[in-house]
Amino acid sequence: MRVLLIGANGYLGRFVADRLLADPAVQLTALGRGDDSDVRFDLASGSPGALTRFLDAVHPGVVINCAGATRGGARELTRHNTVAVATVCEALRRRGCGARLVQLGCGAEYGPSQPGSSTAEDAVPRPGGPYGVSKLAATELVLGSGLDAVVLRVFSPAGPGTPAGSPLGRLAEAMRRAMQSGDGELKLGGLGVQRDFIDVRDIARAVHAASLSAAQGVVNIGSGRAVRLRDAAAVLARVAGYGGALHELDQQSLRPAIGHPRADPDHVGPTAYPYPDGCGSWQQADVRTARDRLGWRPRINLEESLADIWMEAACRI
Repeated sequence: MRVLLIGANGYLGRFVADRLLADPAVQLTALGRGDDSDVRFDLASGSPGALTRFLDAVHPGVVINCAGATRGGARELTRHNTVAVATVCEALRRRGCGARLVQLGCGAEYGPSQPGSSTAEDAVPRPGGPYGVSKLAATELVLGSGLDAVVLRVFSPAGPGTPAGSPLGRLAEAMRRAMQSGDGELKLGGLGVQRDFIDVRDIARAVHAASLSAAQGVVNIGSGRAVRLRDAAAVLARVAGYGGALHELDQQSLRPAIGHPRADPDHVGPTAYPYPDGCGSWQQADVRTARDRLGWRPRINLEESLADIWMEAACRI
């Protein structure tokens, strides 16, 4: 099976590439903006015609798109998350080869949900910010393209390689600094938010399964369980061996710009703020479709994911 992987050097793409390379039946070609890609191409600025020529050269049976942006203004997010996907869809339509498209979407496309509920694929998407809007627009382009395509709506990734700027990454960095300086108290904010964390290696398994399946439409990829960030912090403290006290700052002491730690001499370490994803205080995936149509279930628990996040943070001491 010839697979063209777009975004192989990104956070999720690296693990997808590892998973595909472990399959002897897969012949993998990586397309991206980096010099180490097999094919160097920028989806946000390249034309569908140019991409069609690359497709003609590679002859993929499956195209997997892991590329995209999670940060930036509305214009940048639209370029990298929506325009780029439009380029992929148009190139595949022009080539008319019948290649299967696996697009990585995001749980942020759903927007806020009712606490205690599980969000299924038939929920009406109401993204609460520009990131979710840009990803939802990409999903609609894929679903309306007429291609053999599936969109995996990935919820909150965790595990090795977690970006330092993410909530779990900031938690680990705050704990590392507290341990390094011998602080017996760690003050953190925004720990009431609850998210459905799913390990990046389980995400890679889902992508692999989707590339081999006949599933179309939208499929949620998550653990099926919402976890409060406060509880994740407690688990992280346990795996790190941090014996200090964890104190949550009240909402009045948090700066309005969610997602950006503030510099305050009264705070020990960087503050962990809620996800700037527009999803409110709660998000939990209904993952029955992934089980039924992909034969996929999550295998790695959050404690193992957090242990890997901590190991990488601890190496910076």
